[in-house]
Amino acid sequence: MLSPAKASFQRKLAALAGGTIAREGAAAPMPTEGPVASEYQQLLAALQIDMNRLRQIQGTAKKIEAKRGMIGQYLPWVEGALAAATPAQDEIVGNMLIWSLDIADWDLAYRLAEHFLRHGLALPERYKRQPATLIAEQVAEAGLTPEPNVDLVTLQKFDALLQGRDMFDQVEAKLYKALGIAFQRAADAFDATADNAVAGGKSALLKNARDCFQSALTLDKGAGVKKLIEALDRELKKAGTENSPASKE
Repeated sequence: MLSPAKASFQRKLAALAGGTIAREGAAAPMPTEGPVASEYQQLLAALQIDMNRLRQIQGTAKKIEAKRGMIGQYLPWVEGALAAATPAQDEIVGNMLIWSLDIADWDLAYRLAEHFLRHGLALPERYKRQPATLIAEQVAEAGLTPEPNVDLVTLQKFDALLQGRDMFDQVEAKLYKALGIAFQRAADAFDATADNAVAGGKSALLKNARDCFQSALTLDKGAGVKKLIEALDRELKKAGTENSPASKE
């Protein structure tokens, strides 16, 4: 556990890592000497120890739980990096982006994702994908599990952040499918009497779900949404019939 003084020291150093002069097209390299470099190398050594510990854990759930216990010692540095006037290409921050996605810390993950995409930062070398692709896939997969651990609002935030980013069609389709499922779940749980009930009611949520599934299908014919679209079409048709003037006579 870091002391408050040590945490403050790390935040200040991380904020200085990229320097103060804006650079076009690429992040600044991490300094190789001085207080920033010294603290950074110490954290990298600690991260290597943690990574070795993680390699010895076989179960996915146990790995995630271990990351939740490990991530705290790196957060002061991460907070400093996020507050920097200009970014540095930082292995600590890159790994914590991955960890935050893995442990479903969506607030931190979003802030780091926005930081990476805004500044064009690269992921650690062992990750062969571009940041937008990895972020989209990790978020989508969280929404496609039998018990999703990401909610509709969070999915919408990431979708907005990733709009227009270059990624594989199959990955983008996954994100649309996850969004569609989230809209569908919201429709199933819709309460017209709730203070935050969406405009348009359940039908609007179902239409949004269908639109997302259709976008997924357009991008990837193998996205696995055809039956979901057919089921929604039947439900929307039924809802339209029930709400038609003739049905109320």
